[in-house]
Amino acid sequence: MKVGMVGLGRMGGNMALRLIGGGHKVVGYARHAETVNRMVEKGVIGAYSLDELVEKLEHPRVVWLMIPAGDPVENTIRALLPKLEKGDIIVDGGNSHYRDTIRRASMLKEKGVHLVDVGVSGGIWGLKYGYCLMIGGEREAVEYLRPIFETLAPTPDKGWAHVGPNGAGHFVKMVHNGIEYGLMQAYAEGFALMKRKKEFNLDLHKIAEVWRHGSVIRSWLLDLIAQALAEDPELRDVEPYVPDSGEGRWAVFEAIDLDAVTPVMALSLIQRLRSRDTESYSDKLLAVMRKLFGGHAVKKKSEGNVTSHSGSIE
Repeated sequence: MKVGMVGLGRMGGNMALRLIGGGHKVVGYARHAETVNRMVEKGVIGAYSLDELVEKLEHPRVVWLMIPAGDPVENTIRALLPKLEKGDIIVDGGNSHYRDTIRRASMLKEKGVHLVDVGVSGGIWGLKYGYCLMIGGEREAVEYLRPIFETLAPTPDKGWAHVGPNGAGHFVKMVHNGIEYGLMQAYAEGFALMKRKKEFNLDLHKIAEVWRHGSVIRSWLLDLIAQALAEDPELRDVEPYVPDSGEGRWAVFEAIDLDAVTPVMALSLIQRLRSRDTESYSDKLLAVMRKLFGGHAVKKKSEGNVTSHSGSIE
């Protein structure tokens, strides 16, 4: 098949290469010409505007977006719509909010253009091992795109599924990311606990390697932990600052709307927010309160560590 790829960054560029490796033709567009030129050297058919991208595709056109959620997706879809014809397909492979996807699908349907939403997992490893694809949209459009999904997935019959109507793909990916937050937090806490047990002098890399084989908590995330600890067991060059893409927040908000109980997702999100608070006002206030009601010492910035009062009652 022939597909237009809008966005040739780490995800879009690698997906384009995997498609080319699978025998498909990819017309690629990015905001910066040098990005397009770099991908042309790797087999992508270059396009230096959305007009040129659409012109180089045959009807029914397939335009896959791998760009940031929000305004970039909204603006690109609105820019593409006048250039497309009835029966053409736009695929949103980014992390759009599923409610936006439902609205956009309705808007495109009025013009006879299909929208297929694809939650994509696999990160920078997808080029080599394949991507996990969670797909929402009309069955006819999804079936038309089957050869593309079969190439991008780890194998033609594994790692991709049509999970429901428009919005379902992005909804499932949102939940997927909420689960991901919880798993990552659990691993991080466990290794941090072992690191604090100084008397055993535990080799965390060795333990990660042991757990990778036969353990009930073995996983790809654990494989990545083992890799990171092999390179730098102390993580000396890493700041304790953890961003979030937004999908974890959406998952927690959705859980609240649905009265669903998701404490692990919620707490793992809060921990990420906590990691960015380098000057915690709440912790300062806690220290002051302890001093005022119990006479406990307060650590000053100009002082060293303050030993807590043993046997004190709060």
